[in-house]
Amino acid sequence: MSADKEILTNRQAFHEYTILDKYEAGAVLLGTEVKSIMLGRIQLKESYVSIIDGEVWLLGAHISHYSHGNINNHDVLRTRKLLLNRREIAKLQKETTVKGMTLVVTRIYWKNGRIKFEIGVAKGKKLYDKRETEMRRTVEKETRQELKRASR
Repeated sequence: MSADKEILTNRQAFHEYTILDKYEAGAVLLGTEVKSIMLGRIQLKESYVSIIDGEVWLLGAHISHYSHGNINNHDVLRTRKLLLNRREIAKLQKETTVKGMTLVVTRIYWKNGRIKFEIGVAKGKKLYDKRETEMRRTVEKETRQELKRASR
């Protein structure tokens, strides 16, 4: 994975959901969308992935207008098709029929000159799960700081 260049990580998805499985998908993008994503001008806050008529779609992702784009600039909130093979789509469809499961984009990265979307099969966290994760993260941070101080 050293060849992958990270563009964006959806940290809110990791906070709101427990990610059970991950898939790599390509996307059908316009030229101005690619340039905006290269500049990191994409927001996944309200976005989700849906399977409609056997095709995977990214809904609610906000890709800002490209600054040097002209009248051919894209619509910022348009639905974008994600590219997966048929077996993966069938597997995703089967997993999302389970109660409480959803599909979210966890990260966007470059791979071999192409923009890839990592789709996570996610289960919503309860409030106490979020608190537990936050507490665990705080404890790990404090222990790292103590070890750092002790090694000086």
